[in-house]
Amino acid sequence: MWFFFALLSAVFAALTSILAKVGVEGVNSNLATAIRTVVVVVMAWGMVFLTNAQSGLGDVSRKSWIFLILSGLATGVSWLCYYKALQLGKTSKVVPVDKLSVVITLILAFVFLHEQFTAKSLVGCILIGAGTMVMVL
Repeated sequence: MWFFFALLSAVFAALTSILAKVGVEGVNSNLATAIRTVVVVVMAWGMVFLTNAQSGLGDVSRKSWIFLILSGLATGVSWLCYYKALQLGKTSKVVPVDKLSVVITLILAFVFLHEQFTAKSLVGCILIGAGTMVMVL
């Protein structure tokens, strides 16, 4: 089931890039990010209430709060940078560079989460990095 949701995530991320490129035209990139963020917040809280998940709010540990807040800050900075890059560059160049996050995530997961880094992971990282360079040069 995780693969299905990951695939849907990729499809919607692709749609996000195309829709954002059109939407950011003639709009300050920070304002565009803020508008998008409000929509995401409303949608996320809507799902929380729709699934009656708000009852678990009091059960969130202090550690989880800290890391979720840090993750939210990282997301915000990422989105601000992404929208500025989309405004300044071609989508076909910006998106591949943005997807280098896959390589960076694998490295950080190995270093900080002690996840296994296999020969297959290494080859995949090299191919993603090389593919990105081919696409942007």
